[in-house]
Amino acid sequence: MLRTLCAMFLASAAALAPTIGGAQEAWPTKPVHVVLPFPPGGVTDLLARALGEKLTVRLGQPVIVENKAGAGTILASDYVARAPADGYTFLFAASSLGTAPLLYDKVSYDPIKSFVPVTLVASVVHVLEVGPSLPVKSVKELIAYAKAHPEKLNYASTGAGTSTHLEAELLKSMAGIQMNHIPYKGSGPALTDLVGGQVNVMIDALGSSGPFIRDGKLRALAVTTARRSAAVPDLPTVAESGLPGYEAMPWLGLVAPAGTPKAVVDRMHREVVKVLAEPELRERLKGWGLDPIGNTPEEFSAFIADDVKKWDRVIREASIKLN
Repeated sequence: MLRTLCAMFLASAAALAPTIGGAQEAWPTKPVHVVLPFPPGGVTDLLARALGEKLTVRLGQPVIVENKAGAGTILASDYVARAPADGYTFLFAASSLGTAPLLYDKVSYDPIKSFVPVTLVASVVHVLEVGPSLPVKSVKELIAYAKAHPEKLNYASTGAGTSTHLEAELLKSMAGIQMNHIPYKGSGPALTDLVGGQVNVMIDALGSSGPFIRDGKLRALAVTTARRSAAVPDLPTVAESGLPGYEAMPWLGLVAPAGTPKAVVDRMHREVVKVLAEPELRERLKGWGLDPIGNTPEEFSAFIADDVKKWDRVIREASIKLN
C-alpha cells in the first residue's frame, strides 16, 4: 500500500509540474502597460517607445506606453504603486522616483517599499557646462574662479528640485563654493540665458545641450557620472577634472508594483537586457545622450536605496522643500 501511495503521489506531482511551469511561462497573456511620468516627445519617451516596440516582439503581446505626466512625476508613480501587482503594469521611472518623496510632503508612495525593481535601463548623460564668456576650461578652474568671486556666479537649473538643481547643490557642497540658483521651466529657456550670459553655469542633459556645445556656444567641462560616457568619451568626469569623489547619475529604470510575481520580474528583466544589448538600439541611445545599463533587480534595488540616502542628505543640507 505504501508503494502504491508513493507512486500515486509522484504521478500527481509530475502531472502538476507542467501546469505550474506553464503558468509562469504563459505570461503575458494580454497587453502590458508601461506608464511614463513624462509627456510625449522627449528622450525618455523615445526610449520607452523603442523598448516597447522590441518587447512587444519578444513577449508576444503588445507593450503599450502610457504618458501620465504631472506633479513632478508623482502622478504616474502613485498610479503604478496602486495598480494590481499582476505583471501587467510597470513604471518607467526616473531619478525623481526617489527624490520626490524627499521634496514634497504629500506623497503617498514609498520609493523602496511600494515597488519592486526590474532593471536600471540607462543613465542620462548630464554635463557640467559654462557660458563662453566665463574664463574657465576645467572643473578645477571653475572651483578656483568661484572661490575667488564668492556668490558672483549664477547657476541655472531646469526647475527647483530637479536633478539638475540637486546635482549643482552637491557640487557646491563638495567644492565648498557659493553660487546663486536661478530655476527655469525646462532646458530651453535656461540654455538661452546661459548662452546669452544672464547665467554662468549649468548642469544639463547632453541631449538638450549637445547642439550648443557642438556649435561652440557653450563650453562643456565634464560629465557628472563616475565613469566617462560612451556618448562623449573625450569629456572627463567631474571627479577626474577637479573634484574627486563627485558622482551624480540621473537614471531611467523599470519598476513594478510591490508584490509583482518574481517570475514576471525575472522574465521582464531578461528581455529588457537582451533588447539593450542590440547594437542598433545602443547607437540610438548614444545619439539621445543615454548610456545603457541593464543591471539585475537586486543591483537596481541596492542602487535605489543608496540614491535615496545620497539625495536626502543633499536636500536636507540645502534646505530644499517644495509644495
